[in-house]
Amino acid sequence: MPLYEYVCQECTHTFETLVFGSETPTCPACESAHLERQISVPAAPRTESAALPMKRCLSDGPPCGPACSRFPGS
Repeated sequence: MPLYEYVCQECTHTFETLVFGSETPTCPACESAHLERQISVPAAPRTESAALPMKRCLSDGPPCGPACSRFPGS
């Protein structure tokens, strides 16, 4: 049951909703089915180990993972 972000093409309302199977979501504001699904970044689950202070990555390459100190938002 993925969580998707949508923008209603009728009233421009932005919202998130769980979509089960082949369900077609509707806008909670105007009930239109004319929606555009947005690209969103999945959230990483928060665990005790992720809450621990991480050492800084010294690599010049891409971030080494979601807990990397060079990852945007960390």
